[in-house]
Amino acid sequence: MALFVVRHQHAAERCPAQDPYLGAELLNYLSRPSVRQHGIRIQGEAVVQGEHTFYLIVEAADEVGLRAFMQPFEMAGSVEIYAASTCARVVASGGCAAPMPATSGVPALDPEEACQQAIDAGLVVHRAHPLNCETSIPALVGGVVMPNARFYVRNHFQIPTLDPETFRLSMSGLLERPLSFSLRDLHQMRSHTVVVTLECAGNGRTSFNPPIEGEKWELGAVSTAEWTGVPLVEVLDRAGVRTSARELLFRGADSGRVAGDPATIRFERSLPLDHAREADILLAYAMNGEALPVLHGAPLRLIVPRWYAVASVKWLTEIEAVDRVFDGHYQREKYWYEWDRDGHVVREPVTLQRVRALITDPAPDEDVRPGEVAIRGVAWSGAAPIARVEVSVGESGWQEARLVGERSRSSWQWWELISRIDQPGPVALRARATDFAGRVQPEHAEWNHLGYGNNAIQQVPIRVV
Repeated sequence: MALFVVRHQHAAERCPAQDPYLGAELLNYLSRPSVRQHGIRIQGEAVVQGEHTFYLIVEAADEVGLRAFMQPFEMAGSVEIYAASTCARVVASGGCAAPMPATSGVPALDPEEACQQAIDAGLVVHRAHPLNCETSIPALVGGVVMPNARFYVRNHFQIPTLDPETFRLSMSGLLERPLSFSLRDLHQMRSHTVVVTLECAGNGRTSFNPPIEGEKWELGAVSTAEWTGVPLVEVLDRAGVRTSARELLFRGADSGRVAGDPATIRFERSLPLDHAREADILLAYAMNGEALPVLHGAPLRLIVPRWYAVASVKWLTEIEAVDRVFDGHYQREKYWYEWDRDGHVVREPVTLQRVRALITDPAPDEDVRPGEVAIRGVAWSGAAPIARVEVSVGESGWQEARLVGERSRSSWQWWELISRIDQPGPVALRARATDFAGRVQPEHAEWNHLGYGNNAIQQVPIRVV
């Protein structure tokens, strides 16, 4: 079905609404049951007041059929039909006259559909294609896990739509027994469920100064879900990794081009073999008790707890055991901290999530009444469970918040502090986290070329009124 905008105009003396019977006939003709018989869907309608002009937004198979449907209106005046697009489609394609992006080798989700899903779910869209959107901070308030539709989305290329019935996970390279698994095979293996917080390494990039190129993440590129799947070590033991293997390379089905390289590349990341054998790394096929959604890597993705989410490869189709340090684009060119120090560039790979606390309630610029104010939020760290969260209210010193629920190595920790604020006026709230590894959230994160790991203390202004 194609989208069209229809404009009809008639002379004042020929206005059908002046005749109550003709007007009622018009309403019946435009009713949903009537238009369905003509293979048309009306998405919107409006009459320009006093101008004897009305517009329809319709879906139809083609202009010929639509014009036939509009024939009664042509008898009363003019009918103009325009091929149209949604705002999501225009933005995803890169302009009003631009074609939709071509897919690279595998079937992919329509960028317009993916973007519209994100908008309807209340996500904050930063880029329509490839789709990148974050969870709003108010949406973080609530339960332990984030509903699937509101979980932040990070993509580098198109979104593959792989058929679960024909899907295969291949294992190759330095293995005693190269293997291939269907989704059914994986479902029949020993399963494990773990609650894991995933965070984009660029979360908070917009707070760096001077500004840094890249996705303009605020603070919502983080979410938590319950993931179910097969422990990675289970399939590694079945395949028998040879002693000459050094790393495991994980290859997703998503692919595309990157700046400076005319060739199409796949999204690939590796893990050192010793780390890949950790018991809680999953080949996940379920998210929050449901089949893994397409936007989050269906039918299979890797989940690497405690590491920034770039390691948790989506749409996973291949695992290869290699005898070298992998140097693909997203391992060598991206996801490194790069600092200028003493005239030299110092590099360090992005791995564990940095310790951080976020205030989710009150919201920035919220008005609160004098008296007791509940300050709540979440905190997490890839290095160790959260040991404590401290909150600063205005010019007062740090107060220790109460941790809510059990501590976890792999998911965020809810916390709250009830503080009394009696003086009317603006107040700044701040929260900082410390983990059991002794890592403390800094006042300011060190600026780095690619804008990763900004875990600076968040400041939330409120007004006491």
